[in-house]
Amino acid sequence: MATPNRFDPLASARTSEDPEFDLLLTGSVFFDIIFTGLDALPTPGTEVWAEGMGSCPGGVANQAIAASRLGLRTTLAAAFGDDGYGAFNRSILQGQEHVDLSRSQTFEQWHSPVTVSLSVARDRSMVTHGHPSPLSASELLADLPRCRAAMAEVGPQVEPWVPAAHALGMRLFGDVGWDPSGSWSPDALDSLRYFHAFLPNETEAMAYTRTSDPWAALYALADRVPVAVVTVGQQGAIAVDSLTGEEEWVPALPVNAYDPTGAGDCFGAAFVTGDLAGWPLADRLAFANLCASLSVQEVGGSLAAPGWGDIADWWRRVSAERDGVRKQWLRRYAFLEDIVSHVPAEAVRRASATIATQSDA
Repeated sequence: MATPNRFDPLASARTSEDPEFDLLLTGSVFFDIIFTGLDALPTPGTEVWAEGMGSCPGGVANQAIAASRLGLRTTLAAAFGDDGYGAFNRSILQGQEHVDLSRSQTFEQWHSPVTVSLSVARDRSMVTHGHPSPLSASELLADLPRCRAAMAEVGPQVEPWVPAAHALGMRLFGDVGWDPSGSWSPDALDSLRYFHAFLPNETEAMAYTRTSDPWAALYALADRVPVAVVTVGQQGAIAVDSLTGEEEWVPALPVNAYDPTGAGDCFGAAFVTGDLAGWPLADRLAFANLCASLSVQEVGGSLAAPGWGDIADWWRRVSAERDGVRKQWLRRYAFLEDIVSHVPAEAVRRASATIATQSDA
C-alpha cells in the first residue's frame, strides 16, 4: 500500500508475501506545545513573550512520524483522549503523516497527555501532565499485526507482546529510558534475548553494563544482542553487528544544533530503515547520524523529523559546494547517491503540524 509522495527505500525488496507493515510502535502520544526564542525562563509572578510557537504530536509520535517520513509502513498502538488534543494528534498522525492507527483506541473521559516545551538558548525545559493509559500495550495488541520490525523498551519485565512478536519472527529493536531510581539494574538486560538490536546512549549503556567507557559498554552489550549500538553524542555512534562481523564508529556531522528534541527518535527510525534495507553497518550509522543532525537544526520533535525530500536536498547541496570538509562527507555518504537519484522532487519533507493556522516556531 503506497502512500502519497512517500519514497520507499524498501521497494526493490518487497514481495507479495511481505507483512502488511514495516514497523510497529507502542507508547504514549503527547500533545506538544513548543515556545521558542525565549531569552530566559519566566521568574515567579512575571510573564515573558516567545518569538515563536508550534504544536505537534509528541512522545512515541516523534518516532512514528520520523519512520513514516522515511518511507516505512508504520503502525502505532496507543491510547488517545476524546478531547481536542487527541483528535488533533490522530488527524496529524493518520491524515497527514500516514501512520496506521488501527490498533490504537480513543477513550472517553481520559484526557490526552500534554507537554509544554520552552526553548531557551538552544536548550529546553518542559512541563508535562498526563495519566497512565487505560489499556496496556499488550492489551491494545491482543491481535498482533504482521510486521517486519518493532521498537520496544528493554527492561527487567517486558510487556507480553514482546516475546510474542519475537516468536512471530519480528525483528525487535530495543531502547531504554532514564532510570530515576539510579539503580540501573543489569537485570534489565536479560530481556535482550528477544531483541535483534539495542540502541542506548552512552550514559545508559555504561550504567547498565557497569563500565566506565562507551567502547567497553558496547562490547559487553555485543555479547548479549546481535546488533549493539551506542550513541556518543557529538562523537556520533559506535556499533557491533555480530551477525556480519562488522564493527564501526561513524562520527556525527558538525552542525549547529538548535533543538535536540526527538533527535534520538530520528536516529532510531533511520537505523531501522537501513537495517531493514540490508545496508552495511557503517551506512546504517551514517544515515542515522544524518537524520538526527537534520532534525536538531529545526524546532520541536516530530515537526523537525526529516523526510526523503530533505535528505535529497542535503545531498544535492553538499554535492554542489564541494569544499574540503564536504568532500569528506561525500565519501562517507556516497551510498546515498544512487538512492537519492530515485527520490522524486515532490518527496515528503518536514511538514507543519500545528493546531494554529500557521506555525512560526
